[in-house]
Amino acid sequence: MTHPATTSTVPAQHPYPQRWRILGLLGVAQLMLILDVTVVAVALPSMSADLGLGRQALTWVVSGYTLAFGGLLLLGGRAADLFGARRLMAVGLGLFSGASLLAGLAPTGWALLAARVLQGVAAAILSPGALSLVVRMFDGSERDRALGIWSALGGGGAALGLLLGGSLTAGPGWPWVFFVNVPVGLLLGLGLHRALPRDAASGSPGRLDLIGAVLVTAATGTLIYALIQAGDGGWATAATGMRVAAAAGLYLVFVVRVRRTAHPLMNLNLLARRPVAVGALLVLVATALMITVFFLGSFSFQNHLGYSPLRTGLLFLPVALATMAGAPLAGRVLARLGPRLLGAAGLGAGGIGMWAAATVHGTTAMVAGISLAAAGTGAVFVVASATALGQVSP
Repeated sequence: MTHPATTSTVPAQHPYPQRWRILGLLGVAQLMLILDVTVVAVALPSMSADLGLGRQALTWVVSGYTLAFGGLLLLGGRAADLFGARRLMAVGLGLFSGASLLAGLAPTGWALLAARVLQGVAAAILSPGALSLVVRMFDGSERDRALGIWSALGGGGAALGLLLGGSLTAGPGWPWVFFVNVPVGLLLGLGLHRALPRDAASGSPGRLDLIGAVLVTAATGTLIYALIQAGDGGWATAATGMRVAAAAGLYLVFVVRVRRTAHPLMNLNLLARRPVAVGALLVLVATALMITVFFLGSFSFQNHLGYSPLRTGLLFLPVALATMAGAPLAGRVLARLGPRLLGAAGLGAGGIGMWAAATVHGTTAMVAGISLAAAGTGAVFVVASATALGQVSP
């Protein structure tokens, strides 16, 4: 006698059963990396007084980190493909903690700048692998929610950096904006090493394109230098034009290198995909607006209005809360509203908020306008990430 086949009702185990815990650890790591872009903004006047730094040197204390971070991101992503995200997490967090310790102990401006560049290198190693894990661990609506949390922690970290920087500068002193990273980074590294499964064998044969990484970083560095010098020498001068042209030439050489090498740093055909191009443009616009406001707002509150570092940081608390509220909400309603409507609403809120901050007089109006803009750009970050990454394979 034959028995009818039975279908098991036991759901298959998810390959990442601890994915939400891992997301929390990765999110805190990303928050720490983004926070270090703005955490020094409130502390810059104190650094200038203690180390004797001029305007250009202060600019490079910020730009040195972001240049190394952004310029080496492609190399960090390729390294994660070849060596595994788990290994890169440990290396990146360990290096970031060590560089933060050196920055806090820096006796001169040059030592501080070198430590900041090393922090940026560590961030470039860490960040691409972290985002690739987020995309790999979640699918469908879960991915939208996860990207909402990821964007909230990243965007909120920029504003929280001002609050933390103000609190530490007014308290134990500016070196502690770096010292605080040391225990946090080491604990995160230990937690992720235990929670993440071992890296599988790489399915992406090849090697690192170090020449391509040098070219794209040099091009970005030259462009940043041109923008910094233009503030003193003028935007329409021959020197500024030559520096911008040199940056464009280096980018062109990078494109030629990528197209001819056997193991390119990136696939330029990705930029021909509309979702990737639109997502990258949205991230560029939203990040440029918010980071600019954080730095200019910090200097306006301290140098123009005479506010203390702590008061300046507290004024940006509503901005952080708005960013961290807007992004998760956008992640939950993205599937219902669609990326076009949600993206347009986020950009509209950002534009209205920036207009109010620029035209209505008073500190309260400025903070309220920036907070509205932050909520809108938080939603834009989610739309951009979901648009660019929603259709990619693991």
